[in-house]
Amino acid sequence: MILTHLSLTNFRAFARLDVDVPRPTLLIVGENAQGKTTLLEAIYYLATLTSFHTESDRQLINFLAAREPLAVARIVAEFIRGEHTHRLEVRLIQENAALNGNRMRREILVDGVKRTAREALGHFNAVLFLPQMTNIIEGAPEERRRYLNMALAQVMPGYAQALSEYAQILGQRNALLKQLGERGGDPAQLQYWDALLVERGALIIQARSKALDEIETLAARIHDRLTHGQEVLHLVYRPAYDPAAPDNGQMALRLDTAVKRDHFSLSQIQQGFLRRLEALRSDEISRGMTLIGPHRDEFRVLSNGIDLGDYGSRGQVRTALMALKLAEVAWMHQKSGEWPVLLLDEVLAELDAQRRQDLLDFLAEGEQSLLTTTDLNLFSPSFVRRAAIWTIRAGCIVSSELPAGA
Repeated sequence: MILTHLSLTNFRAFARLDVDVPRPTLLIVGENAQGKTTLLEAIYYLATLTSFHTESDRQLINFLAAREPLAVARIVAEFIRGEHTHRLEVRLIQENAALNGNRMRREILVDGVKRTAREALGHFNAVLFLPQMTNIIEGAPEERRRYLNMALAQVMPGYAQALSEYAQILGQRNALLKQLGERGGDPAQLQYWDALLVERGALIIQARSKALDEIETLAARIHDRLTHGQEVLHLVYRPAYDPAAPDNGQMALRLDTAVKRDHFSLSQIQQGFLRRLEALRSDEISRGMTLIGPHRDEFRVLSNGIDLGDYGSRGQVRTALMALKLAEVAWMHQKSGEWPVLLLDEVLAELDAQRRQDLLDFLAEGEQSLLTTTDLNLFSPSFVRRAAIWTIRAGCIVSSELPAGA
């Protein structure tokens, strides 16, 4: 997977950018708030069709352009996947109507053909590494679910669709539970929504379990290298409905218990999930919500048996995060046959000298990496000589240098 060209129009601070992207390594240099992170955000948006900084696509449109009656932000990329060149374009369109308010829509084109988000996901793959991503380890469970969802949606056909449909079914089921709790009625009405919920939910549970097992194998190996054999990394999946839990109930296993779920078929997960929903029906009706399912899943990151989310030091958390993100790169390569584009935002400033060197050594294993920095002195002179360099100021690339000898 090689990004060869990037074009931005009215995307955040960039009114217009049209540039060829060098490989294998690009250093994006500039002071804070000049547009470095925005470049990575645009590239990652093409891979995930969501922003890591905003909750609404409206916020991605350049604020001056957004004042116009018709505002359009565009991200266009040309990339090589396998032996073929492809073009991916996203248009964010805001129509400003005085009486009816602003109307927002999105158009996605893959090789010139309009596609839905579900159809477009997976064509272009990227892994993003931000310092604030320590929330994956230290933050709330939804941060970890989001991390898994964004990785799986890029490489597993049908996952994003199952996730979207699950959320819609969950909303309908919760509305019915609330209605039954407040007004009464026949609980048998839930059977239809139960069947739909377990069908999509079982697929999500199975996909997450398999992905975490695979990522853990890779992350543990990388983490061992980063800690020079001093720490053992372990990822613990704690699904809200766990087919491996005693009596198929809620999670009752110790956090450090090794659990293998790969022998559970999709049908077995569905049947067990359905039984638990039926057993919890009265509780769910009284509380007006669905109490188990992938929307309440959790996973924890342990090092030498210690839960890093609760007790990890700053250094331990950052090292584990690095191992997790580098494992994500290798995992995507295993699943898709293509190395994803690796995007690193001011990561080296957060690491000690040894960790910096460890990270830079890993970059050589991929095909393309883009790194932002305010200080080139964080990189060794030899690394800088081998990299292309863009200098960014006020949303413009003011200088561009190719690697020495290129």
